[in-house]
Amino acid sequence: MLVSAKEMLNKARDGKYAVGQFNINNLEWTKSVLLTAQELQSPVILGVSEGAGKYMCGYKTVVGMVNGMLEELKITVPVALHLDHGSYEGAMKCIEAGFSSVMFDGSHYPIAENIEKTTELVKICNDKGLSIEAEVGSIGGEEDGVVGMGECADPNECKQIADLGVTMLAAGIGNIHGKYPENWAGLSFDTLAAVKEKVGDMPLVLHGGTGIPEEMIKKAISLGVAKINVNTECQLSFADATRKYIEAGKDLEGKGFDPRKLLAPGAEAIKATVKEKMELFGSVGKA
Repeated sequence: MLVSAKEMLNKARDGKYAVGQFNINNLEWTKSVLLTAQELQSPVILGVSEGAGKYMCGYKTVVGMVNGMLEELKITVPVALHLDHGSYEGAMKCIEAGFSSVMFDGSHYPIAENIEKTTELVKICNDKGLSIEAEVGSIGGEEDGVVGMGECADPNECKQIADLGVTMLAAGIGNIHGKYPENWAGLSFDTLAAVKEKVGDMPLVLHGGTGIPEEMIKKAISLGVAKINVNTECQLSFADATRKYIEAGKDLEGKGFDPRKLLAPGAEAIKATVKEKMELFGSVGKA
């Protein structure tokens, strides 16, 4: 059964570890992430961007697939199904479809409008027992056509949004979606510390988890980050394993073209990546 991310993130914050949000893109992705979480006894958040939701035939299809897998794979660890970088309309659709958590990304609106829309969604989510993530200061890089340079959030604006009663807050601290450029300046721990001082116990979210050096990840967790998002890294490992399978000509041997065989190495590669991240984030055995 899907759960809100609230309890798992509060436990992570208190225990000084982070729960990974792994974005899902199809059946193989979802199955790989869930099996790894169960095997490692780790709580997990399945992230769905609006683009991925559309690709998977809509939010109801995603909810049906995930709920079916939880039952069929006998998953007992806490699992939240979360909308990633949602619009107001997208968040409403996911709430209706049966997601257990949503993110409303109002970071590109003027702060007053971000506050107004976040306030409405907080009320709806509270009534339904769902968790909600808000964002202040846009995250850099490109995700579903949204491009940003990795800005740093204003700690005072973070406090204004946190005070609305959101479950968790994504604050830009120089992080970027996708691959990090050569000249990346690194995470701004000064910004993170200033945000933490303003928002107190609020679990913080680090987007763009792919490519951030391990010591920076560990430091971010020590400063209050309780949720870290990973997407690109799983895509790269899946693509790499699939490329090797085809370049080795395995799709031409026997029934090697069968999608169950063709996609298996990629699915295993996702599992290995998820395991590596869960170990780094410290969530293993915390279910």
